[in-house]
Amino acid sequence: MFQRMIEDFKESTGTALQLTSLATAAALCLFITTSFLCAAAFVFVLQRYGLIEACLTGAAVFFVVTVIAAGCYMVRKNMVRKNHVKARAEQTAKSAAQTALSDPMLVAAGIQVIRAIGIKRLIPILAVGGLALGFLASRNSASDQAPAE
Repeated sequence: MFQRMIEDFKESTGTALQLTSLATAAALCLFITTSFLCAAAFVFVLQRYGLIEACLTGAAVFFVVTVIAAGCYMVRKNMVRKNHVKARAEQTAKSAAQTALSDPMLVAAGIQVIRAIGIKRLIPILAVGGLALGFLASRNSASDQAPAE
């Protein structure tokens, strides 16, 4: 059992390391490509218009790249935050239901209700309640799913 878990961990770690290495190589190549393109643009503007215009053009290009990167960062951060809040809300709802069912006072009250009403009368009531709960759960899960676009 532990051997399988260790093998799964090794495999997922190896895959993550490979993907990280590929992403790093791609980012490095993109950086080098961008550097050469900026140098070419700088030389072109320098020959055509002069030194000051070439420097201002280089600054403008890097400013635009910075604004685009900051915008992507903000969008990604908001998406991650929304997903985290949604996951935490679902976990809290599940935890609250489990806590209520494991409460000894609730179990004791349930046993007292069974003794007061009787098990033979309580079975049909529980069956109808279970059906209602099943319909309610299926209706809620169907409304949670968004239609495919």
